[in-house]
Amino acid sequence: MLLSVVLLLIASYTSSLHAWWDQKGQIESANAEIVMRKDAIKGLQDDQARWIDRAFVEQQARERFGWVLPGEVGYRVIGSDGKVQGDVPTLDAPPGPMAKQWYDSLWGTVVESGKEPKKMKKAVEPDPNVVLKKKK
Repeated sequence: MLLSVVLLLIASYTSSLHAWWDQKGQIESANAEIVMRKDAIKGLQDDQARWIDRAFVEQQARERFGWVLPGEVGYRVIGSDGKVQGDVPTLDAPPGPMAKQWYDSLWGTVVESGKEPKKMKKAVEPDPNVVLKKKK
């Protein structure tokens, strides 16, 4: 009798222990994610603080776009083939006149939603007798 009571207690505590262990793992993973997100936020705040600094903005303009301050002279080295050598900052090309704009895509979904749905063709089920006769 005592053994059955002990086994019953062990069984009931085992499920509680299992739930506790799972919750502990979830809490640890949530805490790890919180730390990771805080680090990411700190990095973004550092980037934001850098962009507030005028010297950093000037440096980025020089590197990315090849800009120079008034009174300075910018030089580019041109090779014998006529192409500029080294890192050449370029801007993205503007979209062509045939490029589909976002509002065209949006309006296309509105137009499609007003149409009747296409009727699906019903699949024709083969007659089992015909299929079996062909295999023979």
